[in-house]
Amino acid sequence: MKVLIAEDDMTSRIILGSVLKKWGFIPVITCDGKEAWDVMQLEDAPSLAILDWQMPKMNGIEVCQRIRGIDTSDPPYLIVLTSKDEKKDIVKALDAGANDFISKPYDNEELRARINVGKRMVRLQSELGKAYEALKHEAMHDPLTNIFNRRAIMRMLEKEIARGKREKTGLYIGLCDLDHFKKVNDTYGHQIGDEVLIAFTRFVQDKLRLHDHVGRIGGEEFLIVASGSKGLN
Repeated sequence: MKVLIAEDDMTSRIILGSVLKKWGFIPVITCDGKEAWDVMQLEDAPSLAILDWQMPKMNGIEVCQRIRGIDTSDPPYLIVLTSKDEKKDIVKALDAGANDFISKPYDNEELRARINVGKRMVRLQSELGKAYEALKHEAMHDPLTNIFNRRAIMRMLEKEIARGKREKTGLYIGLCDLDHFKKVNDTYGHQIGDEVLIAFTRFVQDKLRLHDHVGRIGGEEFLIVASGSKGLN
């Protein structure tokens, strides 16, 4: 797990980096607030950050505020280090978006415990995010064909109709019904019928553009929504 260290004191940086390596973390070391902010904007930014309050160019509180301004479903865990220990300072750090606050000089075992709390919180947050995305996908997709279900494709149709009116662009709608599909099930069984439906959806998807949509609205009925000024090939 990568951990950002934002500390302007060279000795403190070196010691903290060595300690984190010993504990099994991957330290990403920066020497001021601006450099820390640049790192935290990267796609593979550390999921946990230790920020010194007093730093040149941008202090730890400002870095916290900017990080919390990033629109993300997986925000990092932020720990602020400082010699300030008055209640108003703790409140200021937490209000800025810090998850935890440690006063200097800190005890290594306490720091380790607090970092491990952050590690557990990051993992829990990640697991919850994955569970949410899985439930969201399940709620919007047909379990057999893995394309939009009736509710999702109808919502997409409403959205594209509204967008077409607003932007004055064309909209193409296709309703596909597999004729005599019941005979397939009766003759070859439902498993073969399912394979036919899956094969049909793959055929349709291969013909669609990236921004076109297809959904299953009934047993063997499908709706295609193709937006834009040009239709399907």
